[in-house]
Amino acid sequence: MAVNLSRVAKEKGIEYFLVSFVDLFGVLRAKLVPARAIGGMQKDGAGFAGFATWLDMTPADPDMFAIPDADSLIQLPWKPEVGWLAADLWMDGRMVEESPRVALKRQIDRAAKKGFRMKSGVECEYFLINEDGTAISDNRDTQEKPCYDQSALMRRFDVVSAICDAMISLGWGPYQNDHEDANGQFEMNWDYDDCLRTADRHTFFKYMTKAIAENHGLRATFMPKPFAHLTGNGCHAHISVWDKTGKKNLFASQRDAMGLSALAYQFLGGIINSADALASIFNPTVNSYKRINAPRTTSGATWSPNAVSYSGNNRTHMVRIPEPGRFELRLMDGAANPYLMQAGVLAAGLDGVANKRDPGKRLDINMYTEGHKARGVKKLPLNLLDAVRLTEKNKVLRSALGNSLVDSYCKLKIHEWNDFKSEITSWERIHTLDC
Repeated sequence: MAVNLSRVAKEKGIEYFLVSFVDLFGVLRAKLVPARAIGGMQKDGAGFAGFATWLDMTPADPDMFAIPDADSLIQLPWKPEVGWLAADLWMDGRMVEESPRVALKRQIDRAAKKGFRMKSGVECEYFLINEDGTAISDNRDTQEKPCYDQSALMRRFDVVSAICDAMISLGWGPYQNDHEDANGQFEMNWDYDDCLRTADRHTFFKYMTKAIAENHGLRATFMPKPFAHLTGNGCHAHISVWDKTGKKNLFASQRDAMGLSALAYQFLGGIINSADALASIFNPTVNSYKRINAPRTTSGATWSPNAVSYSGNNRTHMVRIPEPGRFELRLMDGAANPYLMQAGVLAAGLDGVANKRDPGKRLDINMYTEGHKARGVKKLPLNLLDAVRLTEKNKVLRSALGNSLVDSYCKLKIHEWNDFKSEITSWERIHTLDC
């Protein structure tokens, strides 16, 4: 039976609801709806002009309606009179093809027909910086290898603990918080779950982290590479596929040295096969390619992949298998759209299963120092334009995600690239003004 949001509002003291959706660029959009009107919104949706967001629409298109998913409700821990709701987009009585959450739900439906449920967890890295974005917020955080630095972590205890306490109150099961590999960088981990719930929580986590940082006079950024000399923000995803009950891990096998089943290797084969085409989704900004193709950082390593490869418990590869029954995708960065990211993984993985794709042999080498010795290993795109062109012509993603979404996404991303290329940078002035 559907949850009655009007009744929930009275029971929980919710005065307003944020009816939200994420557009193709990962921007979180919302309308603030008073509790007295949420019943109508739950039935008919909140109206939006699609052209005003990154969804490749025109001013002539009719109203778009965001129908909230009551199961996604999150009461803001720092402002409990407000409830947040993820919504699905509809127009003219049909779901909007370009909606990232709709795209993920369709991949989930495809998997369900095969008896599969994908579960996932994400590792969201972020920087705490000053308000104008020019430097990290802690001028004493200067160690060459700052990862796990207890003193730097505790100097930001008020912010980190506020975020963690919020996750505890929401029942997410957070289990560790750390200072990451870059000065001013942090990561917080919570329990994995069904991929739609993980995507909803990922979306809310980014909003929550920014809001709590602002409440402490700071700014949080998930930008892939905000500082050239420091490690960038990744968003590693841990993936497993279960049976339809969600009780049996279909990726696990006791017969395999790595603890993976034949299904897991086929799923991985699909991701390996489409990885370069997925890069524009997993690494969706111009700045993203300064993370995955970066020179050595101050700490000694970028911790980012530079080629399409997999291994065991080895962090220099695009895919790491840390333990039986799951693998970690290390390509995604902090700018990745939470819904398109999960949809892309599932689309490529299902293709791998359907076509019994072989991921090839695992490589047990240091890809940062010996990657040039690996034969037949695809390189990742060098920039956003190359990545988008690979997405644009990829048949697997077109078949799974639909031509409408792929065309719209690529069109908008090429527009973004062209906008970037029209800018004259300070580097160009320094190096060519007197040529």
